[in-house]
Amino acid sequence: MFVGGLGRSGTTLLERLLGELPGVAPLGEVVHLWHRGVRANEPCGCGRPFAQCRFWHEVGDRAFGGWRPAKADRLLELRHKVDRTRRVPVFVLGLISREAQLTEYVAAYHRIYAAAAEVVRGQVVIDSSKHASLAYCLSAILDLTVVHVVRDPRAVAASWRRKVARPEDGRPMARWSPARTAVHWFVQNLAYEVLRGKGVPIVRVHYEDLVEEPADTLRALAGKLGLPADHEALAFITGRTARLGVAHTVSGNPMRFHVGRVRFRDRRPDLPFPHRWAVTALTFPLLLWYGYRLNY
Repeated sequence: MFVGGLGRSGTTLLERLLGELPGVAPLGEVVHLWHRGVRANEPCGCGRPFAQCRFWHEVGDRAFGGWRPAKADRLLELRHKVDRTRRVPVFVLGLISREAQLTEYVAAYHRIYAAAAEVVRGQVVIDSSKHASLAYCLSAILDLTVVHVVRDPRAVAASWRRKVARPEDGRPMARWSPARTAVHWFVQNLAYEVLRGKGVPIVRVHYEDLVEEPADTLRALAGKLGLPADHEALAFITGRTARLGVAHTVSGNPMRFHVGRVRFRDRRPDLPFPHRWAVTALTFPLLLWYGYRLNY
């Protein structure tokens, strides 16, 4: 299962919630495994450095006979060649180029997914890499189910303006201007709408629904995905609070490290009036399509 959407839209939150369901294993943003995990040895969601995490050690042994820097370098090279947003129109038009490289690239992901499922004896693994370009790469070769997370672009833009430190190393996370966020929000979400039109199974989830009614939203989503959705499976959610366990996520939002109780709050981040209306103007076709108001 692939969780897609622009960053700061709630993809990590949704992955953590889905990961609490029986038979589901969240992997985090696998697209960053090669650089942040294998090369930089950043912490897994369990808190241990990647190289010392037993889960990822077993996954690497089963998938590749161990994690090797040379393999990471090769996958990073392939990513630069085939997994790019600018190549999405090529996939849309059915003009698949660099087929051998694409096959090698996707095969590595398939081996990771299969190995992770074996390690946890799970039925479903979740890759929350988000990027539409990776979803197109995977869907060109694998049977892929996508959960598409959408959030009001004004809230997303406000979130991208915030100063947030990476818990892995304390360095500041990337910040985008509202205009840049609006363009990326429109392009990424449009790409998923086109992917849906090409026949790839896509289930859309609104971030606002998830934080307002987490149990009902997760129950409806799980039902569509064929995951356990009974009262016992969702017992970790009480009202607007959930209890999260340890997750072996390789990369993602700082929330991937959270263990224990988390309370859902749909805080509407402040965005100055000129920026708010600039984002609205740049995104309004899809903004209205997804049911958001022009006023914010």
